[in-house]
Amino acid sequence: MNKLKKIISNNSSGKKVLMLFITTNIVYAFMLLITIPKTMAFSKDMKLLDMMPTGYNTNYVKALLNTLGDKGRITYLHYQIPVDMLYPFLFGISYCLLMAYLLKKLNKFNSYFYYLCLLPLIVGIADYLENFGIISMLVNFPSISPKLIKFTNIFSIIKSTSTTLYFIALIITLIILGITILKKNKMSAHTE
Repeated sequence: MNKLKKIISNNSSGKKVLMLFITTNIVYAFMLLITIPKTMAFSKDMKLLDMMPTGYNTNYVKALLNTLGDKGRITYLHYQIPVDMLYPFLFGISYCLLMAYLLKKLNKFNSYFYYLCLLPLIVGIADYLENFGIISMLVNFPSISPKLIKFTNIFSIIKSTSTTLYFIALIITLIILGITILKKNKMSAHTE
């Protein structure tokens, strides 16, 4: 764990964090604006599995994959999934380093708050496991095992729960950092 902590610490410089953050969000925007709508054009307003934070069941998965049809399943597999195989890596790394950067600014990186940096890595791993499950469903349709659907659903829920926890922690960290900066500025104004 100390090795990972050192790697995170060494790579959480402002420039790196900013470049990764911008790259990650360009890829995310590309998915939201291009690959997801391209895939959803075949779904008749049914949400894609990666867009369902509270999960899904066997009936929903079968209905969605049926509704997508051959063209929609091919689009999901060859357009949406390839971009979504890049995004979890970028999300995990950039948001991990962003949290590390902010915690360093607050002098809290070497406390138990460090573990907040690991949440985006959990999100990324869960997203990959979700993607592998979706790929398997798309490739093996119509014969999809209910166990595969349950497995994939678990990682969809882990991904969305971890993402929510991370963004709550990020907002709180940003608020605390903002208050700290304001207090420092106020104090330096009084000493002048």
